[in-house]
Amino acid sequence: MERALVIGGTRFIGRHLVEELLEHGYRVTLFNRGNRPNPFADHADVEHVRGDRTSGAAIAAAAEDAGADAVFDMVAYYPGEVEFATRYLAGSDAEIDAYVYVSSGDAYGVDEIPKREGETPLEPCSEEQAVDDSAETYGARKAAGDRKVFEAAEAGVRAMSVRPTIVYGPYDYTGRFEYWVDRVRTHDRILLPGDGTNIHHLVAVENAARALRLVAEEGEAGEAYNVGDRRVLTLGGVIETIADVLDRDVELVTTSARELAPADLELTDFPLYNPDVHILSTDRLARLGWDPLEPRDAIANAVDGPVDPERDPGPDREDEERVFEALGL
Repeated sequence: MERALVIGGTRFIGRHLVEELLEHGYRVTLFNRGNRPNPFADHADVEHVRGDRTSGAAIAAAAEDAGADAVFDMVAYYPGEVEFATRYLAGSDAEIDAYVYVSSGDAYGVDEIPKREGETPLEPCSEEQAVDDSAETYGARKAAGDRKVFEAAEAGVRAMSVRPTIVYGPYDYTGRFEYWVDRVRTHDRILLPGDGTNIHHLVAVENAARALRLVAEEGEAGEAYNVGDRRVLTLGGVIETIADVLDRDVELVTTSARELAPADLELTDFPLYNPDVHILSTDRLARLGWDPLEPRDAIANAVDGPVDPERDPGPDREDEERVFEALGL
């Protein structure tokens, strides 16, 4: 493959995907509304086409004009968008070898450990959920998008799905990982929800980008591929690794729900805390030859940044200090 159409491509995961593709000799066309700055505006091998991703016809036309071998759909949040994109691509003169849809680990509907492609059930999605824009229906909509990928593959499109878990790394705008980097960088005492053994599988953005390219090149039509870091860290382990990268000696103070109550805090108020263990099997991806970064290296990249969080998603430090005070610290 030599040419790629990336739907989106200017923000977090999409930006890293473009860099990954360029490193492997691709010419890239970005397809988006142009509402955000284009970090590749001066790159000779990156073109930009303004367009509406809700229009399957516009996507197909952009793919045809770009001579794209692969289409990466980074910003499909509704199953109808996946359906229109694959339908119009199949009916166009574009000679597409791969359509790769970015789904989510949230597409899984049960708490199996680990969650496996083709075995662990997906979230159901009603007609109402399929067009809803709330966070509560995100997993259901992503699962429905996966089903549209499977239908497209049955119709002859080499369509595939990649399911990342929570992504961290440079240019992360969510603030979830940066919350803990900031705490370690600026405080000697860190308030840790639970006992520190909580596990929510994370994935470095570099590893997600590698997975997307590899699935386009080597994946099988109609298949989904989980992507999470090859080694799983506890939340306490993540914070300790951040401290090691920053060469900081910090005290982790574990807490229960009862101990957080005086500050009106709950365990789930803290970023990356999940009361249910969430682990994705990555064996299927590994069989394609996926070569991920080790967590410490990826965490070092994330700590170095740059990052520009849109919000601070965790408790205020003042509330944490109230908990320390109640604990006599």
